[in-house]
Amino acid sequence: MSVILVAEGLYKSFGAVSAANNINLSFERDTVASLIGANGAGKTTFLNMVTGYLKPDHGSIRCDGRELTLHSPREITGFGICRSFQIPQLFQSLSVRENLLVAEGIAAPMRVEETTDAVLERFGLAQYAARPAGLLPEGVRKLLDVALALVAKPRVLLLDEPTSGVAADEKFGIMDLVMGAVRGAGVTVLFVEHDMDIVSHYAARVVAFYDGRVIADGAPAQVLDDAEVQRYVIGEAPHEAA
Repeated sequence: MSVILVAEGLYKSFGAVSAANNINLSFERDTVASLIGANGAGKTTFLNMVTGYLKPDHGSIRCDGRELTLHSPREITGFGICRSFQIPQLFQSLSVRENLLVAEGIAAPMRVEETTDAVLERFGLAQYAARPAGLLPEGVRKLLDVALALVAKPRVLLLDEPTSGVAADEKFGIMDLVMGAVRGAGVTVLFVEHDMDIVSHYAARVVAFYDGRVIADGAPAQVLDDAEVQRYVIGEAPHEAA
């Protein structure tokens, strides 16, 4: 597989806090990777730099050879890099259908292949089509946020804690719908997650962050068994995990 997204020498500080300390990562096309780490470890900062919401102090981020740090979030979306948010970014007073229509209008210069009704069916949202987004259950709000990100058929999809705030018995159903929507479409997926069962089940690769650094990167079993990951991410001392 060929590499689609490359980050080299990324540094980002907020005062005395280092949120990214020499981050070097590359991601191949049509793969699924999970970014893990405690709160403040640098995961969301990395997503925000990739999508242009933050500019790194130093370093380079390239998608298919195009330098992203020179562009705005809207321009980066136009390059095929889309995201969902930990707190869904929805038009609260608009219905689910209207939210999707707005997203299609924004994506009009890009490639939109599905009708709104098809997207509603694919994400199990048809029964909520007329309901205002602000009145949706949290799991449905998460699905709608991801559906909005997928309207433009992205090449890279970034998901910031797609199952946070969702009932435990709904998490796998939501992830099944999301992964089913991107499977076979050549989309590279990076998702931030705290639930290690979700990470183990859906990710082919895990990147662990701690204190603005990458402390482990590899197959899920390998990374989750790493002593530093157990101590600083999972919250277990190595002997306790054993």
